[in-house]
Amino acid sequence: MSALHTGSTVAEAYQSALQSFPERVALVLPDGSHWTCAELLRRVHAMARYLRARGLQRQDGLAVLAGNQPEALVVIMACAWLGLRQTSLHPLSALDDQAFVLQDADISALVVGAQHVERGLALQERGIVPQVLGLGPSALGEDAIAASLAFDGGELPIAAQPEDIYRITYTGGTTGRPKGVVHRSRTTLTMLLLQLACWEWPEALRVLVATPISHAGGSLVLPTLLRGGTLVLLEKYSPDAFLQAVQQHRITATFLVPTQIYGLLDHPGLDQWDRSSLQYVLYGASPMAPARLAEALQRFGPIFGQLYGQAEAPMTIAYLRKDAHDLARPERLQSCGLALPGNQVRLLDAQGREVAAGEVGELCVRSPLVMEGYRNRPDATEEAFADGWLHTGDMARRDADGYLYLVDRAKDMVITGGFNVYSSEVEACLALHPAVAQSAVIGMPDAKWGEAVVALVVLKPGASAEPQALMDFVHERKGALHTPKQLWLEQALPVTPLGKIDKKALRARFWDGQARQVG
Repeated sequence: MSALHTGSTVAEAYQSALQSFPERVALVLPDGSHWTCAELLRRVHAMARYLRARGLQRQDGLAVLAGNQPEALVVIMACAWLGLRQTSLHPLSALDDQAFVLQDADISALVVGAQHVERGLALQERGIVPQVLGLGPSALGEDAIAASLAFDGGELPIAAQPEDIYRITYTGGTTGRPKGVVHRSRTTLTMLLLQLACWEWPEALRVLVATPISHAGGSLVLPTLLRGGTLVLLEKYSPDAFLQAVQQHRITATFLVPTQIYGLLDHPGLDQWDRSSLQYVLYGASPMAPARLAEALQRFGPIFGQLYGQAEAPMTIAYLRKDAHDLARPERLQSCGLALPGNQVRLLDAQGREVAAGEVGELCVRSPLVMEGYRNRPDATEEAFADGWLHTGDMARRDADGYLYLVDRAKDMVITGGFNVYSSEVEACLALHPAVAQSAVIGMPDAKWGEAVVALVVLKPGASAEPQALMDFVHERKGALHTPKQLWLEQALPVTPLGKIDKKALRARFWDGQARQVG
């Protein structure tokens, strides 16, 4: 590509946002004070100068291990300014996985938030990273916040170039070691344009970031600032903390994962809080049971928009608009929406042929949204890009109107007696039962059928139901093939650091020592 057709950088988008609205409140701090856009920009410039003084140069790797601490956002933006390759460690990931990421991404400096000093010290002891810096005074050594404030916050030229690697995002690691997903600015700017054009932002924009800025929550930052909105960071999510923030700050928009929405619906104090300001709830990262989505629409109103994407093509492959969340058309609540403009989306069979409308195929994508590939994994990259498409691993069907319906992850499909059972269909059926809060359906080894359908169910607070009654409930609505052969009642289901139900952990109960244990 010639320089004439080269795009911009993420840093230039940050610069445009912060310079366009210098006096507006960019960020509300935990103590109730705030930073204007001008103040945030000054801190970013100072932090960038500080990191440069520590010897970090364009395309060096910097990792951040922090919660939703305002200064962590400053570091992330300073990385964009300097053209550093940034990688976020999820605070809830295992120590060995975090150490693997630091090594695989060739990280030169690790910045650790105030709440994660103990884990930072454990990583420091392994000697993987040349520099470990704290966000606040700690046993880690130099306090990057205090040290950066001694540097000039005046205008700083952007060092990043469009062809630079902007970030390396690591997958959750539910199928072995995490894979590093390589992105240049192209990916984030494509996502940004689709967010601005296709998501349904309120006019008065006060956004509560209730999921980690290291992952999905961070994707709300740029579009909010570019629209002149205000960000409120929630350090630790709980239903009460979320509802209090909505009431106190008159929040108009947020992003939640389905498990968080379930927790709000089942929270006995939900109606004690003033939620009247809330106009827009984006949700995604994992499928939401249609019955529970209908319940959310009844309790909160028509304020939900569903996003679909994955680490390899983030956030904006498809979108289900608010007006498509129509209780009069309940089948549409199962959809993840329409493909967004600029994305080619096809449903392909095992031979790479497009399937007919209504048939199930693997959802595949071509778009400027798609990653460069996996770091140090040419085999995995070749597999993901087979036949010139990004293979998402999601099985889906498309209706006559173009709406997409995810039926399962390819690896979550249960093959029983030679027939395919999509776990999401059984989970959606169980969610129709008034006692069921959430469920996970997996396959377990079975001498006769190869795999047997098994369900693990969490009941709503105060509800009761016998396992056999729940199995009969599925049998009446879905038939024998989809009916779990066994069903267990659980106090809670394990979740990954990204809030998705951890089916690998559940399968470990049944597949220990077996040849086929799907991750």
